Amino acid sequence: MDKNNAAKSIPAFYAGQSILLTGATGFLGKVYFEKILRCCPDVRKIFILMRPKKGLNINERLEQILNLPLYDKLRQEQPLNFKKLIPIFGDTSQENLGLSAADRQMLIERVNIIIHAAASVKFNDTLKYAILTNTRSTRDICILAECMKNLIALVYISTAYTHLDNPFIEEKLYSPVDDWRKMIKMAELSDEHILNIFTTKCLNNIPNTYIFSKNLAESVIQEYSLFLPCAIVRPSIVASSWKDPIPGWIDTFNGPFGLMIAGGKGLVRVALASNSISQNNIPVDTVINTIILVTWKLGLTTVTPASTCFVVNCTFPDEKNISLRELCNIGFKVAEKIPFERIVWTPYTLFTENHVTYYVLTIIWHVLPAILLDLILKFLRYRPMVLGLQRKIYVANRALLHFMINEWKFDNTNSRDLMTLIPSDNREIFSIDLSDFDMKQYITDGIKGCKKYLLHEDVENLNKAKTHFKRMKLFVSTLNIIIVITILWMMTKWIFF
Repeated sequence: MDKNNAAKSIPAFYAGQSILLTGATGFLGKVYFEKILRCCPDVRKIFILMRPKKGLNINERLEQILNLPLYDKLRQEQPLNFKKLIPIFGDTSQENLGLSAADRQMLIERVNIIIHAAASVKFNDTLKYAILTNTRSTRDICILAECMKNLIALVYISTAYTHLDNPFIEEKLYSPVDDWRKMIKMAELSDEHILNIFTTKCLNNIPNTYIFSKNLAESVIQEYSLFLPCAIVRPSIVASSWKDPIPGWIDTFNGPFGLMIAGGKGLVRVALASNSISQNNIPVDTVINTIILVTWKLGLTTVTPASTCFVVNCTFPDEKNISLRELCNIGFKVAEKIPFERIVWTPYTLFTENHVTYYVLTIIWHVLPAILLDLILKFLRYRPMVLGLQRKIYVANRALLHFMINEWKFDNTNSRDLMTLIPSDNREIFSIDLSDFDMKQYITDGIKGCKKYLLHEDVENLNKAKTHFKRMKLFVSTLNIIIVITILWMMTKWIFF
């Protein structure tokens, strides 16, 4: 690598480099390798760690992924670059990443850059599974990296919420909650049932096993960074794409748009959450550009024993953020103009921090209507499903409660510094500047993306959805009037009779 050219051009830095990407089948991973193949076309190879799923082997699974609309732009501009994707059989939940001896040796010989994005993001994973998948895999990635002959960068994708006991989270390494070696050994040797009993004690004040295992994984990176070129990128809540490669791309129900879909469909009418707090949501393309820039900076830095791990909080600027209430209000207004199909109620979600109010309204607004709708579906010979959906929504709300009633601020010094380092010719392609971010337009694009890519609804022809929305709005207004009149009549009867 010519460091002079690489410093002046990000695509030139990636030219001839071979990358190992874990988590390639996840939301981040898919967008990452699309961006690299399209915007750094001279990259040598991208080895993607994959495992078979749903009866598909790794090659069939990759072929299925590459048919997504996400890759249409790449298909038009750099179609031959798809051949640079090399699927490798592996599993981050298995020891030594489930790699065969031959694949391991091949990676040792050929890989220059590691992007470790794989993780189980479920908040209700067992402690055993979370540690083995999120913490042990990070250790095994570092062990593999130690053996690599030409490694220039190892970038670990963490989360901005790894250190929740700090109201202001800085771009630095924090003390771990526990000894990662001890916890991995305990997860390997202990029975899952026994670990489940001690989960609350192990977590202490940490809200779930995901955050706990990611905290431990950061401490793994911290230790190995003494002799490996390591960096940590901490994204907040990753949401749909802002601009690149297409506005509104999304393939996960996690995050704010999952709430907007459920609320927009009329399924979530009450949520245990605070009106005033702001959730920190970051577009996926901003996260990808940050990873690319961090890798570039790290690869050009000479690592010494005195070097410290480079940490970047990839978060939305506090000064431009809005409250969760405002976010949903904008989303529901957009959902009136671009309605979801087959809504069961008009879009609106009441937020309350009172647990009693939440439970009472959940029964009245969620459970009872769900039972009624399921009876109607059963009568019409359709599969009852609404109560099951409401159960999932309730479980999700409880799992996310800590993040729905609390708020954190983030230091973005390193992110701002990265922006100043981008070569002038690359600023538009790899920008992480959110100064011209339009929240309303972003939510509009995101809802269109949800309809198109998640729900597979027609975005161009909205006549049917708008007609159903108007009928539902009339029905809800009529029902509210009937309820008010009934209550007034009962009060009048009670007072005068």
